[in-house]
Amino acid sequence: MEMISVKSSNLSDVGYDKENRILYIRFHSGGLYAYYDVPEYEYHHLMSASSHGKYFSAYIKRAYIYKKIS
Repeated sequence: MEMISVKSSNLSDVGYDKENRILYIRFHSGGLYAYYDVPEYEYHHLMSASSHGKYFSAYIKRAYIYKKIS
């Protein structure tokens, strides 16, 4: 799975495991989190949003189960 750098004051890199529906978010603070059962359209909306951080906060942050993985 490839992590893609994004321009955001909060998010550093984003990756998506299509087969397992896991969204990976690395924050500038250094934490890497996995968000589970995220539909592929949500990943595409995040990546095409004018503000990745605002989209993440509004639609992903509290909507999906997540775990800090590093």
